[in-house]
Order: sequence, then C-alpha cells, then structure tokens
Amino acid sequence: MKGFSIPTQKIPRIIYLALLFIASALIVLLLIGTIAGLIRSRNAEPVLVIRGSSKTESAKDEDIRIYSGLERLRIPLSNSSTLLLSVAFPYSANDVPFTEELAAKINDFKAIITEYFSSLPVEKANQIDEETAKKEILRRFNATLRLGHINVLYFSDMNVLESLKQ
Repeated sequence: MKGFSIPTQKIPRIIYLALLFIASALIVLLLIGTIAGLIRSRNAEPVLVIRGSSKTESAKDEDIRIYSGLERLRIPLSNSSTLLLSVAFPYSANDVPFTEELAAKINDFKAIITEYFSSLPVEKANQIDEETAKKEILRRFNATLRLGHINVLYFSDMNVLESLKQ
C-alpha cells in the first residue's frame, strides 16, 4: 500500500514578499487610523460621509418648532403682586425622545419658574430684569434635562399686576 504524501513545494519568494507587504501596509494603516482617532476632537466633522448624509443636509431637514406647553402662568410675587407670564422656546420636532422629555417636564418647568419669581426680594418684584431671569431659568431648565438642552427662552405677556392691599 502506497502512502499519501503532501507535496512540499515552497511558496515562491515573490508571493511571500507580496503577502508580507500587504500585511505590513494594513498594520500601518490601522495604527495611523487609531492615532488619528485618538487625536481628533469629539466635535470634529466626519472624515468620511456615507450615503450622502451630512450635517448641512440634516440641518435643512430639521423641523424647528416653538414649545409653548407651559401656557400662561399666574405667579404670586413676594410683594403680594401677581406676575402673568407666558414662556416658550424652540426645539427640534425631529428629536422624538427630547420632545417626549419636554412634555414630561411641564410641571417641573412650571415649578422652576414659579419658584424663581416668588423668591425674588420685594424690591426686585416690581423691577424684574427680564434677561437675568431668562438666563437663570434657562440654566435651571437645562439642569433638569437629560436628553437635550434648550438654547433660548422667550417671555411674552410679562405683566405685573399690583396688589390692592398695601
């Protein structure tokens, strides 16, 4: 009975060198990509865009709406006056989780606004600085949000009704 033998031909030297070169080139590319990825900032634009989608195209498709779910608030002030206030802000309707979070936070937002204005000292109750109030309320709103943030607040119908009790 004859034995089965495997031919023991060596790989030609040219093929061996070609495979060694390809493997070396892949290793170098992986190292360069890893180092570049570690050096790039988190906010950098993508190097490669797949399917033609880019930030500029997605910005065109963004549906910006004004959130006015807080309605008109009647806030008692420290000097027995009442502040009538409507608050609104822009948000992206395409960001469904953030939109749902905003809807769930209506009562929190109302409490933040009420707490801020009711805690104003008596001397500031009649002379409310709108810009300072917006900045502070915006900071408090964003501190409660987890899925996004609000960039700007709009106040409308901001009227102080003086109390007749003196």
